[in-house]
Amino acid sequence: MTVAACLLLYGFAVAVLAPRLLLRVSDGSAAPHVALAAWLTSIASTVLAWAVALVILILDLVTHQVRTVPHRFMDTCLVHLHDAVVGDYGAPIQVGLLLLAGFSALAATTVAVRLGSSLLRSRRITLEHGRMARLAGRHHSGLDAVILEVDEPAAYCVAGKPHTVVVSRGVLDALGDEHVAAVLSHERAHLTGRHHLLLAVTRGLTAVMPRIDLFAVGAVEIARLLEMIADDAAARIHGRATVFQALLALSGLSTGPAGALRVAEEGLATRLQRLSEPSASIVRTRARLALTAGAAAAILVPLASVVTAIIAITICSPLEN
Repeated sequence: MTVAACLLLYGFAVAVLAPRLLLRVSDGSAAPHVALAAWLTSIASTVLAWAVALVILILDLVTHQVRTVPHRFMDTCLVHLHDAVVGDYGAPIQVGLLLLAGFSALAATTVAVRLGSSLLRSRRITLEHGRMARLAGRHHSGLDAVILEVDEPAAYCVAGKPHTVVVSRGVLDALGDEHVAAVLSHERAHLTGRHHLLLAVTRGLTAVMPRIDLFAVGAVEIARLLEMIADDAAARIHGRATVFQALLALSGLSTGPAGALRVAEEGLATRLQRLSEPSASIVRTRARLALTAGAAAAILVPLASVVTAIIAITICSPLEN
């Protein structure tokens, strides 16, 4: 149970401290891959720590695996908690703790079910939109995209079976061939990188736990970083100036359909700024981001090390006795 308590504290510390640190890492986003990895690691470690802690608590209460001779203050508290659960302090306290444990397990199950439902609903909407786009438009073999005969500029991708890149007639009329190719490369980078999966999971966590900043802020930042990563992928093929001009031309796009990734939605001003910066400025910004990421790691890694050490001590202590 000591391990479970440490995991709960670790998850709480990361959920509270990580958003502010990671916002510094992703500010400017000259190195979006680094910032994205930091956000995803923090979110995944928090969810995993809480899930493992809950499993350990349940197993300990069921099997009564707790020290009978406490050696530390934490052990003493846990022994008293264990005694209360098994009824040594009276039926009212026992019933109250069991009800609390039951409600906690129910809350965890509810969160898991809501997250699963959110992911399934998002997938269903995405597949349906892709199917309707393919029915409403026509496939252009030269562009390998579905063309919608509408005047409103729109360019987005829809993941599914098969993946679909959708471009409106308004985009084709407004942009030259080189800029259209850059837009399509941006959308295909989303599909190749499976960005839709990351968005679905992070937005699902935000939907079920909207008051936790790590998830709510993280979902917004991850969406912005994924757009920058797709911009970079297109720029490597067509050049930064071409991608910049295409984004600028499409900056008046309206909100895209549910489940779609659009070329010019998330953090447009920041994306245009970083594409217009000279490479030397980007190198300097990247160095500052690396230092900030190192500072964040210096805080988070020791927490993980403490948890690992406690697990090792807990496992080895019975062997020494």
